[in-house]
Amino acid sequence: MNNTSDILLYDTTLRDGTQGEQINFSAEEKLRIARRLDDLGFHYLEGGWPGSNPKDMRFFELAKGASFRNTRLTAFGSTKKASGRPEDCPQLQALLKAETPAVTIFGKSWDLQVTEILGIPREENLEMITDTLSFLKAHGKEVLFDAEHFFDGFKADPAYACQTLRRAAEAGADVLVLCDTNGGTLPHEISDIVAEVRRRFPETLLGIHAHNDCGLAVANTLAAVRQGARMVQGTVNGFGERCGNADLVTVIGNLQLKMGRSCLNDDALAQLTNLSHYVTDIANVPSLSSRPFVGRSAFAHKGGVHVNAVAKNPAAYEHIDPARVGNRRRVLVSDMSGKTNIAYKARELGIDLGEDAGLNRRILETIKRMEDEGYQFDAADGSFSLLIRKLKGEFQDPFTLECFHVINGRTGDGPSHSQATIKISVGGVEELTAAEGNGPVNALDNALRKALKTFYPQVGEMHLVDFKVRIVEGSEGTAAKVKVLIESRDDTDVWSTIGVSENIIEASWQALVDSIQYKLAKDRLNKNA
Repeated sequence: MNNTSDILLYDTTLRDGTQGEQINFSAEEKLRIARRLDDLGFHYLEGGWPGSNPKDMRFFELAKGASFRNTRLTAFGSTKKASGRPEDCPQLQALLKAETPAVTIFGKSWDLQVTEILGIPREENLEMITDTLSFLKAHGKEVLFDAEHFFDGFKADPAYACQTLRRAAEAGADVLVLCDTNGGTLPHEISDIVAEVRRRFPETLLGIHAHNDCGLAVANTLAAVRQGARMVQGTVNGFGERCGNADLVTVIGNLQLKMGRSCLNDDALAQLTNLSHYVTDIANVPSLSSRPFVGRSAFAHKGGVHVNAVAKNPAAYEHIDPARVGNRRRVLVSDMSGKTNIAYKARELGIDLGEDAGLNRRILETIKRMEDEGYQFDAADGSFSLLIRKLKGEFQDPFTLECFHVINGRTGDGPSHSQATIKISVGGVEELTAAEGNGPVNALDNALRKALKTFYPQVGEMHLVDFKVRIVEGSEGTAAKVKVLIESRDDTDVWSTIGVSENIIEASWQALVDSIQYKLAKDRLNKNA
């Protein structure tokens, strides 16, 4: 057991996390996440339930060929069934076949679960715990006992709930993990109950496993640590069944930076933002911008008063230096902005506004007018950069649109097909071209790039990463204004642009043009630097 840290991190993203809605990992993806967690120094990694499905068993087969330097790979399972011997239990045999150094067994600690769900006598449940853990200890395993529904069980019958822990400890359990399985316990209850368990089991390592059904999983985890729990269980990003598990990323940030309890070294701590995004990307779910510590908005400042204060001293509106968890400060520009926002954001984009108060005022007035029309510059840095350069008189249009036509058609029950024709001019030289695409916007994008490549070959380096359409105000139904947000990238940068119109094609055109103009302006500036 790794005892070099104050707190032992037990990650169950690959098992409990995958019970969350829309969360699914292949065996190969699970191995990638496992390697990343090992690199960061997580102490325990629950790989899955090998007795429950072929995919988890395949993960453990793949993991046998991997070398984990920091983490103890753990297989998960339940106590044996009421009838039969442990050695005859297929589930326990599957746990042994996984060949992990540690095994986590969950057992019932709430008498309601025993008598009404399992339908067995309370004493028989205790014998199942004893027999299962003794069997695994005899096979040389480190054994962690997850006392399922422990807090509900303790509130219903403290003596019986603690009896399940006693049986597990006597059978050789290395860790007793107290589980708030329903996620309905409050922090003060967690604190009182963990303190009592600590008093009854002073020599045994305690863990906490909290669910987030009341939005308190992180708070309950911290409360348990304050009362002596040394192992925290949870998932990256709080993925998990129903409302999820305790978010280990947030737990680590609070334990290490607020409570002075070491979990990871400083280099690993600075990878928390990267880890959060890495797991989100593999899960293929949207990243939550407001996620504490690591979200894109965690250190984003929009109000003019806030930005003015942060420019003088970041501690005025930031509880930590974002770099400590691998995040960064962002200043947003909107109709809530003041002059400080504009100056700060311009510097961030490499634009010098100088001391021209009139220019600053024109920029601010233009932004507020355009945001009233539906633009959203806090989500479109590329369009904001172009707007400033245009208002400064530093921008030259790299091309002029003469006309474009988009046709979207369908024959019978066949698929829809889109074609775009476009004519542009560059320095008085006209280019007429056409292209097809998967939808009218894609066809227009393809035609524009095709026309521009003759003059600007570098447009071939960029590609669209994301395309979003939002209704600005829905009272007009299908005639309502829409805003189109486009995210583009090349080999070195990612940038966002926006277009707004009652016509979705026109809004898309605005965003596409801004995206290409930003790319060309950026390359020109880099070339002249």
